[in-house]
Formats: sequence, structure tokens, C-alpha cells
Amino acid sequence: MKQLAHTRSARAGRSHGFTLIEIMITVAIIGILAAIAIPSYQDYVRRGYMVDGTNALATMRADMERYFQDNRTYQPVGTTFTPPCANATASKRTFGNFVVSCTGTGALTATAYILTATGIGPATGAVFTVDQLNVRGTTSTPTGWGWTTSCDTSWIVKKGQSCS
Repeated sequence: MKQLAHTRSARAGRSHGFTLIEIMITVAIIGILAAIAIPSYQDYVRRGYMVDGTNALATMRADMERYFQDNRTYQPVGTTFTPPCANATASKRTFGNFVVSCTGTGALTATAYILTATGIGPATGAVFTVDQLNVRGTTSTPTGWGWTTSCDTSWIVKKGQSCS
């Protein structure tokens, strides 16, 4: 009985809580997890932005084909009808974080076009292309993806993806 009373009084005298070492270990573990998780999350979000570009090109390509069926040419018909990709109003060619255009040498002829989706805002640095034959290409990718050459056969939409 005497030993039980002694144990109770010893526990009552100690303070309850965490030691500084325990708190520092917890902070270190959280820091390590954050150092791994944040860059992975940022790449995941950036990959989500790339979908804006591919969807924009698919939508604009369908609009260009409708224009061709109506006018039998991809080029402007007089001053009344303008191809969707050549619309002077940028907001009509903006899809999320990408602006689509068909400018440049040979980008718009009577029987052919090359659509270019250029990234803006968080997608800056990404440039995708597609033509009337649905040949897809990637001119550049966002900074930090480590991919610097152009790909003439597919859209590179995530970090580490190869050109195939």
C-alpha cells in the first residue's frame, strides 16, 4: 500500500505534455514530408493546366473543320467570314491558360492550317500544335520539366513523358 501511494504522488508531481525534443522531431518529420509533397503537387497541378491546351486545340480544330465545310477553304472568305483561329478577339481564342492562333508562315492556307496553343499564366512556356491531319506536336514545355527538344508526333503533357 505504501508503494502505491508513493507512485501516485510521483505521478502527480510530474507535468504532463511534450518535451522540446518530441516537438522538434515532429516538426522535422513534417518538414521532410512537405519537401517531398509540395513539388509533386505543383507538377500535378501544372499537368492539369496542360489539359487546357489540348482541349483548346481539339475544340478549335473542330471549329476549323466546320468552317471548311461551310466555305470550302480554311482562309478568310471576304470580310464577312473569318476562320475561328484568325479571330481578332483574343478572348474568343482563349481557353483557360492557353491562347490558340493560326499565325505564321504557312499556318493558314486554303487547304491546310496549323493551330498553335501558347500557354499563359501558370502554363507559360508550353506550346502545342495540331494541323488539319491531326498531327500533334509540342514545341516547348514549361520551365523545370527538363525537356527541351521539340516533338513532332505528340503532345507532352506531363513531366518526364517521352516523345512517341
